[in-house]
Amino acid sequence: MIELEGIPELVDPVMVAAFEGWNDAGDAASAAVAHLEREWKGEVFAALDAEDYYDFQVNRPHMWLDGGVRRVTWPTTRLSVARAGSDGGPGRRRDLVLVRGIEPSMRWRSFCNEILGFAHELGVEMVVVLGALLGDTPHTRPVPVTSVTSDEELARTLDLEESRYEGPTGIVGILQEACAHAGVPAVSLWAAVPHYVSQPPNPKASLALLNSLEDLLGVGIPLGDLPEDSRAWQIGVDQLAAEDSEVAEYVQSLEQVRDTTELPEASGEAIAKEFERYLRRRDGSPPAPPGPGDSGSYLRDPGSGRTRPRRRPEGEGPGPGPASGPGEGAGDGDE
Repeated sequence: MIELEGIPELVDPVMVAAFEGWNDAGDAASAAVAHLEREWKGEVFAALDAEDYYDFQVNRPHMWLDGGVRRVTWPTTRLSVARAGSDGGPGRRRDLVLVRGIEPSMRWRSFCNEILGFAHELGVEMVVVLGALLGDTPHTRPVPVTSVTSDEELARTLDLEESRYEGPTGIVGILQEACAHAGVPAVSLWAAVPHYVSQPPNPKASLALLNSLEDLLGVGIPLGDLPEDSRAWQIGVDQLAAEDSEVAEYVQSLEQVRDTTELPEASGEAIAKEFERYLRRRDGSPPAPPGPGDSGSYLRDPGSGRTRPRRRPEGEGPGPGPASGPGEGAGDGDE
């Protein structure tokens, strides 16, 4: 049994997780959760035992000096609590359990069970996992974000895409599958990062993930410097592309494919959603409330057997990426 002391009762808690490594192209997902920790001053309350899950020859510990005293930081996964919507800004009040760490090297099932144990003890209603994959998408266009779930009921309620992915997976896919087994509603948000500029950071992809998370949860997210960083990133990539005629020509071809394959109604819907987001931030009005948040807790005790009838998911990743095949098999550019 996990005992949590000193943590107040949470309001409509949602767990938001991201992991560095294979499913974190451009560090976009982990940077998005780090942004939430900074903006909402998340307080770390737990860290998983590094000895249990990490190969230190793959993810090495770091030495550093603290006032002349040598310290060691071990690779691990940490959990923190953030109070969202409590600063008088737009959106509803909701607490977030933030999970940020490195994809484990081993014992993935135990790793996921430990994460779900914390979720159960804290009364988490839904788990949202952020990921980023490499795709044939131009940096000059809005970042495609795909919202997928293995939960048929959640797909209907929130109008999400049901996962059909088959192939190699990372900890994001395994955690979503573990949630499905435990009867915990889970959603994965996947941002597509241009494969020709995969090195971190990618603030434009992080910003797109946070905008999608805001729409999903109905919580106004303070963006800080991210919009400006996103514009600066795109200008920088524009300049680099302009210096190489082959890259510039390739980007232009991606733009043409994107513009001709994207349905006009889809573009109109994206523009309308962005305009609504602008009006919400200007007027301070809350986002439209999400479906499951108004229905009480969705979590069931993984060990009690009191789960709703399990629906076996047909896949565990985001489905085909924007152009480069199965999302989770596309890699992340970190390795």
